[in-house]
Amino acid sequence: MAARRGAANRHAGVVDSERSAASKRTRPTPAPAAARAANLDRLIHDRTRLAIISALAAHSPLTFTELKQLLDLSDGNLSVHARKLEDAGYVTCTKGFEGRLPKTQFSLNEAGHRALRQYLDHMEAIIKHARTKR
Repeated sequence: MAARRGAANRHAGVVDSERSAASKRTRPTPAPAAARAANLDRLIHDRTRLAIISALAAHSPLTFTELKQLLDLSDGNLSVHARKLEDAGYVTCTKGFEGRLPKTQFSLNEAGHRALRQYLDHMEAIIKHARTKR
């Protein structure tokens, strides 16, 4: 039994030293496209938030209900993502009443338009780079 443990420990030591050597290897420098991808606005890059910003860029302003139906989102999902965009200063949220019913409207402000343009420019550069690599 002790012999088995000794062999297992020796084998584990070899594996550990191989892992250690592999982790010490230097990483290759990122390609220009990968570097540009690292500069993407992660807040907008999320699929749901990109859909919200794109919808607002095309049809601003939209009510909560219109945006929810257009993007097929749940109330909670839309609320969370819209709040993140609002906190970032990309979206303006206006709350009021229509008669006795609450009405929430979202619109894309200038910072949101600028962020979307920058995001699209980054994506176009990445796509162009990928197409020229063939």
